[in-house]
Amino acid sequence: MTKRFKAAVIGGSGYGGAEIIRRLLRHPDVELARVASVDFIGEPIGAAHPSLEGATTLRFEGLSPAEAAQGMDIVLLGLPHKVSAQKMPELMATGAKVVDLSGDFRLHDAALYKRYYGVEHPCPEKLDGTFVYGLPELNREAIKKARYVASPGCFATTIELALLPFAKAGLLEGPVETVAITGSSGSGVVPSAGTHHPVRANNLRTYKPLDHQHVPEITETLTSAGAKRFEIRFIPVSAPLVRGIFATTFLHVDAKVAEGVLKGLYAEAYGKEPFVRVPAKRLPEVAAVSGSNYVEVGLQIGPVEGDRRVVACFSATDNLIKGGAGQAIQSMNLMLGVDERTTLEDTGGWP
Repeated sequence: MTKRFKAAVIGGSGYGGAEIIRRLLRHPDVELARVASVDFIGEPIGAAHPSLEGATTLRFEGLSPAEAAQGMDIVLLGLPHKVSAQKMPELMATGAKVVDLSGDFRLHDAALYKRYYGVEHPCPEKLDGTFVYGLPELNREAIKKARYVASPGCFATTIELALLPFAKAGLLEGPVETVAITGSSGSGVVPSAGTHHPVRANNLRTYKPLDHQHVPEITETLTSAGAKRFEIRFIPVSAPLVRGIFATTFLHVDAKVAEGVLKGLYAEAYGKEPFVRVPAKRLPEVAAVSGSNYVEVGLQIGPVEGDRRVVACFSATDNLIKGGAGQAIQSMNLMLGVDERTTLEDTGGWP
């Protein structure tokens, strides 16, 4: 059967690439036509991704982004930060739609990009409106019309979805504090001292405290959604997990807001969202979403302190799927006019 659309994956040998390829291979409307990589050139897909051994006759090709995009309807771009921005002009010239999984086009401010990514942006003119931020729960209609989407970061997705209903309701004001633990797959396929198993398996350690590159992304997104004088004080923590992010965020809301209103925020905001779950009788947990495109959110209402009330928000995602490849495919589906749930409704396993 001929499929309606053709897609290429560029940078397909990493962990996120494996998830994109796996799901595109069973997509009813999109044919995965090409996988480009600087690694494993000429080798079958299973050489990098053992779970896909024999699943396809495709091989990794050593193509430039422009060559890989020729004749494609859409490109899912998995190049590293700073590399993606350098290759984007030639890619855009092909006419293909693009979902970029790097952080190179998430921010609107070139100065913030330099501050958090350490280099001048090579095409700052494309930071102001060229790319739609690919969080469907916030920008679904804009994503449907977009040619270029900047897919959110994994921490950003997890934290933003916990706080988005508060921002939209005008209840997110001032600083919040977040601690989020993450699995080792978020550090990528190339090992380092910080992701080496003997160090990671029985350890908890922070990195980039108060200075993570997702801070300005979260700030921009939630401010655009209605947060006021918003500031996030964010501590990421490396945990002995392979997959998953669990975020705990403390915020202070107006004490005059009734507890019933606070308890109803998530149900009201996410009642019709296909991939956001609000557990009825428990709080979010990583094992419930691992292997899936779902995010879980929940909250605990604390005491009143003066004119403010403490609320603890909890959220959990699979960093490789809803925090990466799955969310990119969700945006791809919207851009192509197919059901956004396609290939993403599997629930993962338990435990």
